[in-house]
Amino acid sequence: MKLRLAAVAAASALALAACGSDGSDTDGEAGTAGGGAFPVTVDTMFGEVRIESQPERVVALGWGDAETALALGVQPVGASDWLAFGGDGVGPWAQGVYTQPPVIVGTVDPSFEEIAALDPDLILDVAASGEQQRYDTLAQIAPTVGPPEGATAYLTPRDDQITMIAAALGAPETGEALIDAIGQQFADAAAAHPEFAGKTVTVASYTSDGWGAYVSRDARVQFMQDLGFTNNPAVEAVDTDNFFIPISDENLGMLDADLLVVMPIYVDSSEVTDNPVFQQIPAVRDGRFLVLDSGSDIADAISLDSALSIPFAIEQLVPQLADTVG
Repeated sequence: MKLRLAAVAAASALALAACGSDGSDTDGEAGTAGGGAFPVTVDTMFGEVRIESQPERVVALGWGDAETALALGVQPVGASDWLAFGGDGVGPWAQGVYTQPPVIVGTVDPSFEEIAALDPDLILDVAASGEQQRYDTLAQIAPTVGPPEGATAYLTPRDDQITMIAAALGAPETGEALIDAIGQQFADAAAAHPEFAGKTVTVASYTSDGWGAYVSRDARVQFMQDLGFTNNPAVEAVDTDNFFIPISDENLGMLDADLLVVMPIYVDSSEVTDNPVFQQIPAVRDGRFLVLDSGSDIADAISLDSALSIPFAIEQLVPQLADTVG
């Protein structure tokens, strides 16, 4: 709990220092991030989005968008709970940040009527599917900041997400401060563990549908790369527009690397560790693997990849990685 509160406190301190606002919230409204000069425009894959004045009622729909807004000092009035946290729709590292609970709306197929009823003056859909029809519908409700140009579905880089949301909220300096702070935490962790540098890593998933491995554009792999690891070349060699590649049992040896991290999703971890084919992977035989239980705080933190979850993930996961690599 101390680590969770420290991460939130650090982000809040950055927001206050950078924008000079008290970040207070009244009558369930979003509050202000920085009172920057408006109007502002934000470049997205759908073109420029113009925001005329300081947003007061923000709805955050994209993957991690709500926690990014919170890190910037704004409390959304509505938010999507992508990882089914319940409650305020945020991870345990961000519990207690909201003073007024948001209305939780859907994820892949949110109710546009419910969103409109919240009377938003800004909609954040930055780490999202990038579907034109979804964007067009949301944009009729309020100015909507979608994914950046060139992004594919749900693969908006964390720094871009912070920069775009900070710009839309009138707090670009706060966004820069958050990016710098997270970058420094990664740099410090990498410097403390030079054994990570250049080691290959596979970040794999296992679900009821089978195995998969994440590509380097995915947040889970980016986390490892920021610590000095290199994504498995065999995985990177597969051409895909998705954030992962499926892997059959017959090709499970493809997961082998200096370090193998497996994230079971809605299945028990024993289905991974008891798999006889999995047990034959050299990294598994040598003990160079780590299984992050489905729904664990660490797995959720690196998957969400938000400005609030990453400091928690660094503190919690790096020691386990060091023990496994060592």
